[in-house]
Amino acid sequence: MTDQQAPMFRLAYVPGATPAKWVRIWQERLPDVPLELVPVPAAEAPGLLLAGEADAGLVRLPVDRTVLSAIPLYTETTVVVVPKDHVVTAVEEASPADLADEVLLHPLDDVLPWDRPPGLPALERPATTGDAIELVAAGIGLLVVPQSLARLHHRRDVAYRPLTEAPSSSVALSWPEDRHTDLVEQFIGIVRGRTVNSTRGRPPQQPQQPQQKPKPKQAPKPERTPGAARVTAKPARRKPRRRS
Repeated sequence: MTDQQAPMFRLAYVPGATPAKWVRIWQERLPDVPLELVPVPAAEAPGLLLAGEADAGLVRLPVDRTVLSAIPLYTETTVVVVPKDHVVTAVEEASPADLADEVLLHPLDDVLPWDRPPGLPALERPATTGDAIELVAAGIGLLVVPQSLARLHHRRDVAYRPLTEAPSSSVALSWPEDRHTDLVEQFIGIVRGRTVNSTRGRPPQQPQQPQQKPKPKQAPKPERTPGAARVTAKPARRKPRRRS
């Protein structure tokens, strides 16, 4: 007979997501339940959750809401990554019009929902965002990504600036619709900032008040006339008979 497997929580996260703060709170509140981090490419995160390889995940929207639940957490600033000496570094923010004559790299793992990227297309699409950053440093072209990915792949020979009028990427906490477990609810509470003493999000049932039994009805007391004295009838006395 095998021992029952100890509980464990597996949290997937896509590049750019930073679960460290929530993991620390989890370890403080549930020290007996290990939390395992599962890194996953953004495009593969929904499939990993549905396959049961993680209990929940920090993913990029959109996801299929018919099979995955999702709580949007934040929307990232979109930035353009340029060589350190590029003219864009002289401004606080850039616009797509500023990139019209620039070669724009479009990696295969891009997470921005472009209708059509601005600028001039490169001859080839880099395989990954990391590869594209290296090409930016080499002066091959520019790259537009969420700010977290620019920070993740930051190098001393590149810089980035916010890009206005560009699509953005949102990060959400997601889990399979049919596997909303108690541990998933615990992590939802941590992400939403619930305190230790708060409920887990499911509304507590109000205790039912015991029904009081109706008191038995008492017979009405006879009414008394105000000021009337109570009279008690005395038996009549018999007169004695005279002897003849």
